Amino acid sequence: MSAAFIALAFFFGLLISRVGLPPMVGYLLAGFALHAVGVQTPSNLHQIADLGVTLLLFSIGLKLKIKTLLKPEIWGAASIHMLATIVIFALLLSSAAAAGLLAGDAKTTVIVAFALAFSSTVFTIKVLEEKGDTSSLYGRLAIGILVTQDIFAVLFLSLAQGKIPAWWAPALLLLPVLRPVIYKLLDWCGNAELQSLAGLVLALVGGVALFDAAGLKPDLGALLMGMLVAGHSRADAISKTLFNLKELLLVGFFLTIGLNGLPSLSMLVMALLLVLILPVKVWLYFWVLSRFGLRIRTGVLAALSLATYSEFGLIVVALGAKEGLVPPQWLTIIAIALSLSFAVSAVLNNYAEGVYRWALPMLTRFEKRRLHPDDAPVDIGGARVLIFGMGRLGTGAYDHLHAEYGSGVLGIDHAADRVIEHQQQGRNTIVGDATDSDFWSKIRHDDALELVLLAMPNHHGNLFAANSLKERGYTGKVAAVAKFQEEADELRELGIEVFNIFEEAGAGFARHVLNISRLGPERPSRQQPLPL
Repeated sequence: MSAAFIALAFFFGLLISRVGLPPMVGYLLAGFALHAVGVQTPSNLHQIADLGVTLLLFSIGLKLKIKTLLKPEIWGAASIHMLATIVIFALLLSSAAAAGLLAGDAKTTVIVAFALAFSSTVFTIKVLEEKGDTSSLYGRLAIGILVTQDIFAVLFLSLAQGKIPAWWAPALLLLPVLRPVIYKLLDWCGNAELQSLAGLVLALVGGVALFDAAGLKPDLGALLMGMLVAGHSRADAISKTLFNLKELLLVGFFLTIGLNGLPSLSMLVMALLLVLILPVKVWLYFWVLSRFGLRIRTGVLAALSLATYSEFGLIVVALGAKEGLVPPQWLTIIAIALSLSFAVSAVLNNYAEGVYRWALPMLTRFEKRRLHPDDAPVDIGGARVLIFGMGRLGTGAYDHLHAEYGSGVLGIDHAADRVIEHQQQGRNTIVGDATDSDFWSKIRHDDALELVLLAMPNHHGNLFAANSLKERGYTGKVAAVAKFQEEADELRELGIEVFNIFEEAGAGFARHVLNISRLGPERPSRQQPLPL
């Protein structure tokens, strides 16, 4: 990526971020601007983009567990949505073709409908990361649906290209057997440099190269390799060490989308028509998820996060054009529709809570009486203290407060596995998402509540929960953790007691050292004879 490309991407990203939109929209506009002045896509830019996508999927895999894909609300929702979208979009495109608005025969219609049924894995995960919602229920649902769609993509590419996976491809199912060996290697990676290299080796060799050699989708290999090592204690550290590299490389991905080309007027009209029917796809996501007992908010936010067309659609159409099944101009049309869907989805996800509240009265009738266990109302009983985020800090606070409040302390965490561990250790803990705007309205018997501790690792989650408390009229004491001064200032403006992790830890360490130094001379040295 040349200096000019980086500078232009920075300028557009900065400009777009100032109006409240994600920088990725600016990167897309930078790509359009470069194409408009006649700049051709450099060959190495595609390699940079591919590497960025690979690292993104690998890092997401580090936060997922394979068993989550086996849940009916994920594979069932993905399958039903795929079939329904193909049928409905094929009918809509056929009607548009009959009216003279779109060109193409029945084969073209079916292939294009199939291409439009997918959502962008890269864009969706990027949006979830920026909002800090990759671990939320709706975020996990969205990612699970995307992974299932990727599996469909592998099957399609194999059949369409007549490409049969290697005879040894089924042996990849035995990769979990190698998990102890991989874990041992990660145990030896004690510093950030080795952890970064370990992540690259796992993603590019164990994932991309291995799956490509087996005739399978390389990016899917990176995702599954990440999931394979997600349970290791260094998984989070590896994800953090690769974060900046991944973010920089992904700029190349969004630039390549914009550099695909500018359309003629007729192509632009077709692309706009595809964007106009995008709400149908979003509605189908919501409707399918609601059939599995998920609440309105969960369904709406998951559907909005998936409100895009997919870069995989470009691959499908390119393959169809190569085989003479789809007119070549559809490649440009899909590229423009994809780019526009990114822009539309960025706006929708930026104001997702507002969209949810606006749509709530119209969608209430779709919510089932018997909700999914992971999405049911939360009963806190007569808890006097709530602790949101039962990581190391939250657990320490729980154990300390339990001595005074006893069973009146209740820990709440979004991770079901973590909650089960705490319950097995005797801690009073339940599953709950403090970033859920409906969370406080679902709480029962909260009159005894005296103290709320916000110990979540994500500042946006703590800030959202703090604002939710304030909007609800809660007048009890609230305390929160922060890592940086600007985070602490935001929380203090809401009247919240703040524990600055870095500053307080430093002060505590200094007090500890001073106490040791003061007590030192009073204690007998091991080298001095003890008094008789």
